[in-house]
Amino acid sequence: MVDLNHNHTATNGVSTNGALTMTLEDVHERGSDRQIALNLVGISDIQYPLIVVDRDSQTQQTIAKFSLGVDLPKEDKGAHMSRFVEILSQFQGKVNLAEMPRMLDLIRTRLDCDRANIQVAFPYFLERSAPVSGATALMDYECSYSADMDNFGSTAVMSVRVPVASLCPCSKAISDYGAHNQRGYVTIEVKAVQPGPEIWLADLIEIAEKSASAPVYPILKRPDERYVTMQAYENPAFVEDIVREAAWSLTQDSRVLWCRVNVVNHESIHNHNVFGSVEWHRFGSEG
Repeated sequence: MVDLNHNHTATNGVSTNGALTMTLEDVHERGSDRQIALNLVGISDIQYPLIVVDRDSQTQQTIAKFSLGVDLPKEDKGAHMSRFVEILSQFQGKVNLAEMPRMLDLIRTRLDCDRANIQVAFPYFLERSAPVSGATALMDYECSYSADMDNFGSTAVMSVRVPVASLCPCSKAISDYGAHNQRGYVTIEVKAVQPGPEIWLADLIEIAEKSASAPVYPILKRPDERYVTMQAYENPAFVEDIVREAAWSLTQDSRVLWCRVNVVNHESIHNHNVFGSVEWHRFGSEG
């Protein structure tokens, strides 16, 4: 019979006071047979609350999908995945481009690695007013932050995907009346000059919308539809025009160190889409 009230001395992993005291093997320390270094390993598609600060110093809580990774030397069998979640919990969703270097540095320290990487994708909402009636509703935009840090420094990129309307200049020029139009998507990615003033998501959304034939709205009454339709007709734009206009605005912004603009138009009378893309760096070549 075992005396449950008696204090037992730990032997070969037996318990003291009924609690296990054995040392559990860390399989990560066994080493890798293949001896191949990995660029990144980590966790992905973990959803977590995110607090976004907007241009007017207001905060917005949204839900983001995070991916966090580190490089893995050829000698190591694996990374300690639970530490990523611990670090994410420590920041309590207060993640933005300004916080990312601190988060990356903590990941490198806790996981004892040379390189750390963070990817954050989230919806961002703005209240938009219809151009004539003034009717308001929320509009969502697909946004992301990504950051990378190694022994040579860190980089951070902000991205936003904005729906727009475009009207074909060729169709307008050759038609007796009317012209075909389509919905397009302008994706803008930027790196900011550091140190310097912050670039806001709303700034990039405005640039994207002004580069197209007309914005896209969450709600439109009949007078608004008339206004937007005529606005697009008066501002025809090829996909190439939209790319160039957005890129020009970004190159004139002293806060922008690097940018990439990609535009896709979902054609209304063709069985294909059209796209255009350009990349620019303030000093001629990135890096």
